[in-house]
Amino acid sequence: MNKALFAASQVIALALLALPAVSRAQTNAPQSHADDFRTSARCANCHNKLKTSKGEDVSIGLEWSASIMANSARDPYWQGSVRRETIDHPESSAAIQSECASCHMPLQYQQDKARNRETAVFSRLPLSSGHAEDAAAADGVSCNVCHQIQAAGLGTPATYSGNFAVAAGAQPHPLFGPFVPDSDNITKVHVMAAGYSLEQAFHIRDAGLCGSCHTLYTSTLGPDGKPTGRLPEQMPYLEWRHSDFSGKQTCQQCHMPAVGESVAVASVLGKPRDGVRLHTFTGANFLLEGMLSAHRDDLAVAAQASDLAAATTRITSFLQSQSVRVTLGPPSLSGSDLSFAVRVENLAGHKLPTAYPSRRAWLHVVVTAADGRVVFESGKLNPDGSIAGNVNDADPTRFSPHYARVTQPDQVQIFEPILGDGQGHVTTGLLSATQYLKDNRILPAGFDKSTAPLDIAVKGDAAADPDFTAGSSITHYDVSTKGASGPFRVSVEFLYQPIGFRWAHNLASYQATEAQQFVREYDQAAAHSAVVLAHTEANVNSAQ
Repeated sequence: MNKALFAASQVIALALLALPAVSRAQTNAPQSHADDFRTSARCANCHNKLKTSKGEDVSIGLEWSASIMANSARDPYWQGSVRRETIDHPESSAAIQSECASCHMPLQYQQDKARNRETAVFSRLPLSSGHAEDAAAADGVSCNVCHQIQAAGLGTPATYSGNFAVAAGAQPHPLFGPFVPDSDNITKVHVMAAGYSLEQAFHIRDAGLCGSCHTLYTSTLGPDGKPTGRLPEQMPYLEWRHSDFSGKQTCQQCHMPAVGESVAVASVLGKPRDGVRLHTFTGANFLLEGMLSAHRDDLAVAAQASDLAAATTRITSFLQSQSVRVTLGPPSLSGSDLSFAVRVENLAGHKLPTAYPSRRAWLHVVVTAADGRVVFESGKLNPDGSIAGNVNDADPTRFSPHYARVTQPDQVQIFEPILGDGQGHVTTGLLSATQYLKDNRILPAGFDKSTAPLDIAVKGDAAADPDFTAGSSITHYDVSTKGASGPFRVSVEFLYQPIGFRWAHNLASYQATEAQQFVREYDQAAAHSAVVLAHTEANVNSAQ
């Protein structure tokens, strides 16, 4: 053994001693395919303590640990929603838990799949990463899931809904990454430390890899548990592919920002490399990050509160700088009638908002008179997380339409998906839904709504709105100033909420621990459940 390899092996040995007993027992090559899926503790020992030349911490394990990916199994909304589905469809409880675990507990799911058994969710709750039997389940979307995905079938329906392929049989098992291993010594050390070999594979940066899990179809279940339909639940990859962003910017390039200089990806024998990307997986769910921090003990969160706070700040900044632009056309005043147009431009490579259908965004428009009196307001966020004037928040059986023109305060332009069941009734039950009754989420640039496949089509009144088109939506406002004196001030905010009021409070009727716990946590966070992503304002004089 040469000196470099010997020195590295000593570092690895010390690192392995620091691992929990369940991980130390797995230091040799996997004994079965189920053992190919090990927790992040195996990786973090060498992929932390990484810094830029300016001292910025770019530790892969640390960044990941505070991300939504790492905490997918701890997500209290997911836990409550899965419980709701098993109550609605008790005959399919085991299958529902296993199917949902494939995305939120994928490490545990892959282990169970290799053993030909379903993955139980609720028997593992509350999670505790310190317990051997919970380690894989608590690890969320872990390193050894993404880095074992093979190129075969990526970007095709065969791999959608988490049906990606992983290598099997060969030992030591390969992990795929974007870089060529520096030497055979590095590979030998990696096998010693983790039981995996290393292999360069460019598909790790292919959008199709992300699309394998972020193109999600769910089966509608009948009373007997048999599928009666299929819902395109989350389609960001297909939305991206139908946009101008396809071929120009991948998911990874947006959600895994480049470090910006050469840095090592490992603290043991790592050499500086160009093109390293942060493993923050910056997305859109700032609300969950806040809940993870506020309820760390209840949710068995391993990440530090400071790292969760940093992640919340990072997500909010990301959304406010890279998701949307709002402009206000010149207001015109005729007597007591004020008219103006609000244009919302989508800067993202998919619909805005996208993915899980609990997300919504809307326009909060306020007109004030010279004396400061509000003469018109549409889209005010209430302290409980509901939107004033939104029909769906007041009545779960109804919903507000897409508006080409707003004339009354109780008309709110909400960009959202509304699900319907087989009878056309509004629902938030994923396994009861068969269709979208409304989908006016703002389209990305280049998205042709006339040629969009059915699974990502515009639904409802927005389909016929000529001002709802690729890359933007224009809403016209004709409102009364109620005889007040100008000059008037028109203020427009574009607000975003990861979990809408109805999607949270529809769980309230389910008398189960997970559902009730989430509703309590949502109510505590409701006043801060939305953020302003963009703002603009203008004055209009009485003479205009």
